This record gives sequence, structure tokens and C-alpha cells, in this order.
Amino acid sequence: MVLQLTWPIPRLKSFHRLQIILQHLRMSKHTDSVHEVLLEKKGCAGIITMNRPKALNALNLPMIQQIYPQLKTWEADPETFLILIKGTGGKAFCAGGDIRAITDAGKAGGRLAQDFFREEYILNNAIGTCQKPYVALIDGITMGGGVGLSVHGHFRVATEKTLFAMPETAIGLFPDVGGGYFLPRLSGRIGYYLALTGFRLKGRDVQKAGIATHFVESEKLPALERDLTALKSPSKENVAELLNSYHVKCKIDQEKQFILDEHMEKINSMFSASSMEEIMQNLKKDGGPFALKQLETISKMSPTSLKMTFRQLQEGASMDLQDVLTMEYRLSQACMRGHDFYEGVRAVLIDKDQAPKWKPATLEEVTDEVLDSCFKSLGSNDLKL
Repeated sequence: MVLQLTWPIPRLKSFHRLQIILQHLRMSKHTDSVHEVLLEKKGCAGIITMNRPKALNALNLPMIQQIYPQLKTWEADPETFLILIKGTGGKAFCAGGDIRAITDAGKAGGRLAQDFFREEYILNNAIGTCQKPYVALIDGITMGGGVGLSVHGHFRVATEKTLFAMPETAIGLFPDVGGGYFLPRLSGRIGYYLALTGFRLKGRDVQKAGIATHFVESEKLPALERDLTALKSPSKENVAELLNSYHVKCKIDQEKQFILDEHMEKINSMFSASSMEEIMQNLKKDGGPFALKQLETISKMSPTSLKMTFRQLQEGASMDLQDVLTMEYRLSQACMRGHDFYEGVRAVLIDKDQAPKWKPATLEEVTDEVLDSCFKSLGSNDLKL
């Protein structure tokens, strides 16, 4: 007996194809939730997508361990001409490092407190020395670890949704990921101001401050990405040309004055000092509304972090990126050994009482000896680049 098919063959084929497509969609949904980083080759470009939207694409060790080897592979691949990095979810490029995990490990004396910073800084250096054009689409929140994934590359594209900050002094840390390299190289004393106060820059101001190289409308990013990946064997100049063409067409906030313009003279004079205490004296002496606001902000920060950051930027100004990262690794480990980092995370992220009890509690109590010990070589445990 021959079993009669109730469907003609073509219908069966299309049904089968539909089943395959549905299965594929289910799989890709599943893999997206599993893969915190998506790595793909598209046209001439290698594309890195941070894929933890619920955690605002916060960077953790497994993500670093996937990005680094792929970056090196693409850098050596003659068929890959540029590398592009972005985040999913529409809210953040990358809101920073996975601080909670590092805190837990640090308290327990776990290896993660060493490994995370070591491997993160090795990745920051790989981005800073990458031979291929490296384009970061910093759409949305870009803080801490997210800055390290973008600022050392050739091109940083901000949008009206970009929110940049280095807020580490508020949690007993310091602006790491190469902050000691790029912050003192911004114009005037703006880098010191951003590092010590954690001031947030938004949208076009991120480009005006010299952190982003280009400014493009958020909704134009998919088209920009398509155009970038469609380039034929592009050079760095070709990539720059394409980014410039988008930048020039973007009219959002074009006429708006840079948010810190009216304060730049004061920032440059008050933050030009030979010590953290002197900056505080300058602010008190000025006594104007802007100065008093900065005084209030800085007074809430960890005194140890403030002094550490001030010296980090002073020394970093004349170092190359590798030496800065080596110095910052020493500082990261000093923070892991200390009190303020755990207390800052408790006050800001865990209990959220915003009332950290810093030890020492004043700038004067953070002695040169304490500071010197933070900057001291770790011997065989030093970062090797």
C-alpha cells in the first residue's frame, strides 16, 4: 500500500524550511543569552558585540578572555581590515567592569581580584597598540571598563545617547584602564577635573572634550556599520573619511556650547596644583558657586582614592600606555588590599546608603608612605605587557 501524501512536495519543502528557520531562531535566541560577547566577521570587519544588556554590558573576565584572542587573530588576519566594537540593548556601550564579582573575590582572597585587572589591562594595551583601524561605537553609558574598551582605539563614535564618566573615586578606586594615560592628555586640566569629581559628560560634549573622535546620530549607527563593513580593503584614512562624512552631516546640538566652556578658566587654574590638598584650598579660596559645588563633590570621595588618582595622572602624563597600565595594576592591587574599595562598593552599590566611612577619613591622614606603598613594584607579580 502506498501512503498518499496529503501535501504536494513544494508545500512540504516550505514547511520543512519554516521548521528549520524557527529552530534556528530559537537557537540564536538561546545562544544570545549564553554568549555574553558575540564575535563575527562581516565584510571587511571583525565585529565585537558586548551582549549583557540587562547588566548594561558590564565587562567580566569571561568576556575579556573571549575578546582578547579574537582581537589578536583579526589583527593578524590579512582578510580583516578593521575592528568594530559595540554594545547591545540600546542603553549602554559598556557601563564598566563587573565590580560586584571583583568585590566578592577580593573579600574572599580569590584569584579574580588579580586576574580580572591583569587581563583587562592586557586587553586595553592590545586595543591601544592594535595595527588595524579600531572603531568603538560608544552609544549609551560608557564608564570605567567601557572607557578602556574604546578610548585607546583609533576611532570613538559618540551619539546623543552617550554618557561618559570615570566615577571611581566615589567607590574607593581610581580611574584605571589607562586613565592615567588619556586623562592628563586632554586639553588643560579637564582630565584632572573629570577624574577627581567623576563629572558626567553627555552627547556631543564627549567629543568636544576630546574623548570621542566623531559624533553621529544614534539611529544612523546601523547605516554607518553597514557602510564600514562594505568598504573594500580600507586603510585607516578610508575609515576616517567615512566617519567624517557621517560626523559632518550630524546636526544634533551642533550650535550648543561645550558644557564646561564657561568654567574652563577656573578648572584650569584651580586644578593646576602640586597636591590634592592644594586643589581643595584653591576651591575654598575661590568660594564661588562652581568652586563650592566641586568642593562638596570631592569631599564625598575616598581621600586615599583622590590622592592616588592625583599622583596617577601626574606621573602618567609623561609615561607611555604600557608603563601607565603597569602602574595602574599596582594601584588596583593596593585597592584590593585596602579598606575603601569594599566600603565604597557597599555604600554605593550594595546598601545604597551613600554614606561610606572612609579610612583614613581625611586627605592629611593619607601619608606619603601610604601612597608610596600603593605605587610600589609587585616584583614577579607586576603586570607584564
